[in-house]
Amino acid sequence: MRHSAMWFWLIAAAAVAAGVQRPGLSAEVQNPHLVEVEVTVAQSGSTEDRKAEANHLFEQGIQQYQRSQFREALHSGEAALAIYRAIEDRQGQANALMGLGVAYWALSDYREAIAYLEQALPLFQAIEDRQGQASVLTNLGLSYQSLNDYRGAIAYYEQALPLFQTIEDRQGQASVLSSLGIAYKSLSDYREAIAYYEQALPLFQATENRQGQASVLSSLGIAHGSLSDYREEIAYYEQALPLFQAIEDRQGQASVLNNLGIAHGSLSDYRRAIAYLEQALPLVQAIEDRQGQASVLNNLGLAYKSLSDYRRAIAYLEQALPLFQAIEDRQGQASVLTNLGGAYGALSDYRKEITYLEQALLLFQAIEDRRGQASTLMNLGVAYGALSDYRGAIAYYEQALPLFQAIEDRSGESTLLNGFGILLARQDQPELAIAFYKASVNLRESIRADLQELPEDIQASYTESISESYRELVRLLLEQDRVLEAQQVLELLRVQEIDEYLRDMRGNDQTAEGLDLWEAEQQLLALYMEMVEAGQGFDAFLNRPEVQAFTQQLQRNARGQNLNPETLARLQNDLKQLDNAVLLYPLILEDRLELVLVTPEGLTRETVAIDRVQLNQLIATFRTDITGRKPEVEQSAQQLYDLLIRPLEPYLGETQTILYAADGQLRYVPLAALHDGEQWLAQRFNVNLITAASLTDWGRSQSADLSVLAGAFSEGNYQVVVGDRTFNFDGLKFAGLEVERIATDIPATKAYFNEDFSRVAVESQLGNHSIVHFATHAEFVVGTPHESFILFGNGDRVNLQDIANWSLSGVDLVVLSACQTAVSGELGQGEEILGFGYQIQRTGARAAIASLWYVNDGSTQVLMNAFYTALQNGYSPTEALRRAQQALIEGDLALLGEDIRADFELITAGSEPSNSTLSHPYYWAPFILIGNGL
Repeated sequence: MRHSAMWFWLIAAAAVAAGVQRPGLSAEVQNPHLVEVEVTVAQSGSTEDRKAEANHLFEQGIQQYQRSQFREALHSGEAALAIYRAIEDRQGQANALMGLGVAYWALSDYREAIAYLEQALPLFQAIEDRQGQASVLTNLGLSYQSLNDYRGAIAYYEQALPLFQTIEDRQGQASVLSSLGIAYKSLSDYREAIAYYEQALPLFQATENRQGQASVLSSLGIAHGSLSDYREEIAYYEQALPLFQAIEDRQGQASVLNNLGIAHGSLSDYRRAIAYLEQALPLVQAIEDRQGQASVLNNLGLAYKSLSDYRRAIAYLEQALPLFQAIEDRQGQASVLTNLGGAYGALSDYRKEITYLEQALLLFQAIEDRRGQASTLMNLGVAYGALSDYRGAIAYYEQALPLFQAIEDRSGESTLLNGFGILLARQDQPELAIAFYKASVNLRESIRADLQELPEDIQASYTESISESYRELVRLLLEQDRVLEAQQVLELLRVQEIDEYLRDMRGNDQTAEGLDLWEAEQQLLALYMEMVEAGQGFDAFLNRPEVQAFTQQLQRNARGQNLNPETLARLQNDLKQLDNAVLLYPLILEDRLELVLVTPEGLTRETVAIDRVQLNQLIATFRTDITGRKPEVEQSAQQLYDLLIRPLEPYLGETQTILYAADGQLRYVPLAALHDGEQWLAQRFNVNLITAASLTDWGRSQSADLSVLAGAFSEGNYQVVVGDRTFNFDGLKFAGLEVERIATDIPATKAYFNEDFSRVAVESQLGNHSIVHFATHAEFVVGTPHESFILFGNGDRVNLQDIANWSLSGVDLVVLSACQTAVSGELGQGEEILGFGYQIQRTGARAAIASLWYVNDGSTQVLMNAFYTALQNGYSPTEALRRAQQALIEGDLALLGEDIRADFELITAGSEPSNSTLSHPYYWAPFILIGNGL
């Protein structure tokens, strides 16, 4: 739970000050403000000649500076200064002194920069050059800001701003406003910083200053990132980078690349962070930017630490520290010390970690960096917690919490609250631990909601980084028998996993609001926050009589399961309306399997002693047996039945339908193919896989009349290249027979075959039928929805993200009777199954059917023939699928209803199954129904 993201930022902000960003690593790189000099041509006499020479040297220095040739600029500036002094040209002297100060600043020699600028200021004042005065004051602010003296910097900027306004210098005003934003950002006042940046941006745009625009955009990115608004942060950087590239500003490019690295690191996308940082490093090295080099080295160290490569992390950090020390950058030093502490903590050297963190804390306090202080205090708490000094840990947390809240750092606050939960659980305070965990989850849900427009892999990395905290909360709730609340967290986990696959999920009314807090929990959290603000410790909190009363109330409520009766009533009412249905939530934990069952009468929970590895091995064995058509499949199917169903048998009673919200690799197991020792589950129950209970609209009724839009790919061959993979697809002979039979039996069928089965033809008809049926090839790939696809008969393809644009509001069912649809050959965590089902539901369709392994072409035709016969006899899709499966198991067509048009005839080649082998679950079990098929 460590929050040692001490990134150091490089902000390219507009024309004036370089400051350090949030305790992490960012120096906002701005360009110093220079006054224009009129270069005259010598007319006569030596004075004019020498002045022309000095002007030429000064102009040359400016050009060298603009090319990042800072050493050369110093030589030109010194030569010009000597001449200006010799001819007693005060204007020239003032300009040259300021130019030298700017060059020294660019080389990170801030003390020398200040010395030159302080010489220039009285000269500009003496000649009443307000432009020059404003520029020097601005650059003095920049230099003090580079030394982390933000109050001093603000004082200089506030002197410069009215001078620029008086002379109507919009460029100067924009520069100072931007610099004020950087200074306030460095003091963790992000709202004030954004206000200044937003005043500066239109001024830079009005003056067509691309560098100023780029710098302010970068600064806005940092400020929004500091408020955990990562989507806005990355969007601003992506606007800034091409502007810096267009003007060939290497320092600006480096700053944005560095900051993009930080943003992706904040989202736990460390590989991409490293890629950006490795682009930034040679740029800052080429221009001899010591602060930039130190910043990037620090960030590389942090990224490698986050990837658990601690030795490499320490090597980078130890390169960064002396660079920050040499330029007297206290914030940079503090950031590196924090990250070194984190690396040693990860190596379990907690004493050394504490030593580094205590040094960092003093530096952050000295420069008034509240974010740095908050993060360091929290990390000290983590270190003391690792040493089992829980009181010491909580004392540090209590100092950090109001700081995170004051600067509106949701990410930091949520991490801290999660840390409170961990410590309280260790101290056998489960009621209090759960309250803090839930408050943390709700903050994280608010952050996740803001990420939805970011690229898919970025959202996934953030989701992965927080999911374990959700599982810990579920574990604790189940240990306290708070099953309904555990079910709520399970729903959020399901939503996250769909999001991780599809990347564009918007959640639903229940999940968007996060977790419900009991009244007693709200009171406890509010009271604790008040006591922390008043400086009273945790022991005093625990000893308050009302705290003990609230805790006892929580214990009573947990036993009565009376949290949010509306939620429980909604679930139970839905189940009652669905004719003896139950809702099954399995949760795979490292050391056990938890089963949560919701029935019309209430909730129950059972724990099964099997670790994650053993369970996954059993799942793999079962899939090998079933896809290999092995007779011993009954044995592995019984083993899974004993784990998933047998512990719940006393509660199933008259159950007819199991609504199944599977977890992890259990999503690769068709529940219908489990065996109780006497019969398959398909012979006892309807099975309906759901993405989460709250994601299904159970109230909508099925269409009375069947109307089918069908397509078949039965002839031809296509080679499909996706990424580095090549797929070869031949036509499916039985797919054509399958669709022909549907068209014969259901008159209201629009059928397309082969070349006529195209995306254009089909998409125009999608909303006109109650069933959409595709008999073709498909590949749904683990982790990559943009590479997953359905193949049309003419070679067209559509992926899951394309399907999101379909409108199927009048469609009851989408059937993909393809070779493989819900799962690819590689097993992951089953998110592609949830992803497909949820995406279909998002289009407006009630349910979908797809397969869990490569299916047999001929047996699929038989199963679908039976399925549509059952549908026509009035059964719901879930019941029709079960009856079709039973018909193949038992060889009894009467199971399909009165009007029987199905048969078991297979027009086979030698390798196709005979009728007698269709009872094996390989043939009847691959197809699962996802959504509302009741």
